[in-house]
Amino acid sequence: MMWSWFSRKKAPEPTSGTSRSMSTLASGHSDEESAEHMQEELAKLNRYLFGWLLDSDYHRLELTTESTVAIDREIAERLESGNLQELPRQPMILPQLMRAIAMPNVRRHEISEIMLADPALTDQLLQVVNSPFFRTTEQSIESVDQAIFMLGMDGIRSVIAAAVMRPMMAARSNSESLFARRTWRWGLACSRASELVAQAQNIDYHSLSVVGLLPALAYLSLYRELANTQRQTVPDPAVAYHVIVKYFWQTCQYIATEWQLSPRHHAILLHAQRPAPGAEHTPLNDGMILGTREVLRHAHQRNLPEDTLCALLQLPQSQFHQVRNRLVAMLKGEDAGAQSA
Repeated sequence: MMWSWFSRKKAPEPTSGTSRSMSTLASGHSDEESAEHMQEELAKLNRYLFGWLLDSDYHRLELTTESTVAIDREIAERLESGNLQELPRQPMILPQLMRAIAMPNVRRHEISEIMLADPALTDQLLQVVNSPFFRTTEQSIESVDQAIFMLGMDGIRSVIAAAVMRPMMAARSNSESLFARRTWRWGLACSRASELVAQAQNIDYHSLSVVGLLPALAYLSLYRELANTQRQTVPDPAVAYHVIVKYFWQTCQYIATEWQLSPRHHAILLHAQRPAPGAEHTPLNDGMILGTREVLRHAHQRNLPEDTLCALLQLPQSQFHQVRNRLVAMLKGEDAGAQSA
């Protein structure tokens, strides 16, 4: 199955400060050969990811049967008719929060007042901000005001987005617990990596705190839709792989529409899914590649060698190491937190 995070017609041109080894996968290869090789490497990374998410042999994920075709058709019809049964509902407070955190000069007390109006969300925020993935000091954060003070307005945006999404990503049953937990970890890594890439490139990254988590939410929504469709507690891994890979971008747009997210959020999704010919990767593209590779590496799963990863990303070496080191530190912090829990 064709890799679907994004597709590219030709290999990228070398960027300033980027070595030749980072702009092509093999010296002496034509742009067409390099582009094809890149797609093959991305397809491998995709299979490794879904093998881990679904706790399945990744070699068997591309097997298709007549039932796969029938289920594919049913999911497509549900998407087209707006009849996904497992679509997460828009959090009531989301529109107000999105407007606030999108304002460049929003004041601390404005964010604090919105959060405190929803005690459940406040509790989620404090759990998220004190988690190893976001925690910046040994000091426990005990209030929304303290969280905003410690992280600043830029840092709190990511925490708010994660706090809003976290309840929707929680497992509903033991049967989906492993998939939900791993998908959440993957989503956090990709979202944070996307933001870090955008920051390193001096690109507006505020919208990525929400958009960067939508793929993970789409994965879990489609997984649940399949369980509903197949009347099974756990969907068939090959069917899940086929459907999620094929329809997750469409599901992201569906969620963004239902949640009344801004045109800016829709544009980020569209540009990541369908980049213009010859255009550079978006931060969401590179963040998903980097986040996937690092999550798999920390889970001791098959992944990509670092030289291949560098070649796939459109980042100068200095930016690559800066972003990757921060992401690795977050993942190690989460690992340490899980071991001590």
